[in-house]
Amino acid sequence: MREGRVLRFDIVGVGNPVYDVIVTPWSKTNGRVLSGCSTNACLAAKKLGVKKVGLVGCVGKDFAQTFARDMKRHDIEANMDIRAETGGFHLIYDEKGNRTLDVLGVAGKIGPSSFPKEFLDSAFLLIGPILGEVDLELIHFLRSESSAKIFLDPQGLVRTVGDSGRIVHSCDRDTIRRIIEVVDFVKPNEQEIETITGEKDPLVGLQRLRSMGSAVPIVTLAERGSLLLDGDKLYRVPPFATTHAIDPTGAGDVYAGSFITEYTRTGNLSEAALFASAAASIMVEQIGPDFRLTLKDVQERKETICDDLTVQTLTQ
Repeated sequence: MREGRVLRFDIVGVGNPVYDVIVTPWSKTNGRVLSGCSTNACLAAKKLGVKKVGLVGCVGKDFAQTFARDMKRHDIEANMDIRAETGGFHLIYDEKGNRTLDVLGVAGKIGPSSFPKEFLDSAFLLIGPILGEVDLELIHFLRSESSAKIFLDPQGLVRTVGDSGRIVHSCDRDTIRRIIEVVDFVKPNEQEIETITGEKDPLVGLQRLRSMGSAVPIVTLAERGSLLLDGDKLYRVPPFATTHAIDPTGAGDVYAGSFITEYTRTGNLSEAALFASAAASIMVEQIGPDFRLTLKDVQERKETICDDLTVQTLTQ
C-alpha cells in the first residue's frame, strides 16, 4: 500500500480460475467444476471468515456468467478480463495419487493493465497461477505498487503444455529465481520444488528457495505434512491423518488460503502452518468448489496435531 491508501481487501488472489473435470478412483465430477489455485485459496479464506476477499484474473466467454454467479454466491469480489475461452484441465488420478492433466482451455495472461488499482490495497496478495498467466513483469508491478505481503504458489509457473496437450513440469529457473527473490512467502509442493531447484531432497530444496531470497519458504508433502523454514528454524508440520481422502485437488490451494487467514490473525508462522495443514485435510475429503470448511472444524483438527510439531535449528 502506498502512503495514504486505505486497505480495501484482506486477501486478493491473482490467477485465472479454471473449470475442471476431475476423476479419481473414488469420485468424479459431474462435468466441469470451478477450481484453480487462487480461486480455491480465496474460497477457503472466505469460508474461514475473512471478510474482504478479491480475485483478479481472466475467464472465457463460455463460463463468464457461471463464474460471476459462483463469485456472487461465495461473496468474493472478482475482476476478470473476458477472453476467448476459460482455462481448465481434465485431471485423472490413479490409486497411488499420481495424476495427469490434459488441457481443456487457456484463458491467457494477466498484465498490469488488467489489475484494478483498488485491488492493490490489500493486506495479502496470493499469487496462484494455473498455467503461465503470471509473469515477472506483473510480480514487479505488484511489488512496486502495493505494500501487501506476497504469498506465491508457483504451480502455474512450472507447467508447460506438451505436444499432446498434456501438462509437463518444467521452468525457466532464472526467471523463477527473480520472482522468488521479491516475494515474502513461497509454497511449492514436492514435485514443484524439485522442478524449481533441481533438488530431490525437499529440505535441501527449501534451503535453496531461501537462498533465492524468499523470506519464508514452505514445501507441502501431501500425506507427510509440510516443512517451513524461518531463518535457521525448520518447522516440521504434521498432517492430520484423514482416512476419508477422495480427491487431493485443491489441497495445496486451501493450505495457502488457510495459512494466510491464520497468519493474518495471529502473526505466528507455526500456528498458521498447523492451521493450514488441518484445513487441507478437510479439503481432500471432498470434491468441487462447494467443499465444507468451517473455522470450528479446522481448529478442532489443529488441536489434535499441534503436539506433533517439531522445531529444529539448522546449522549454517
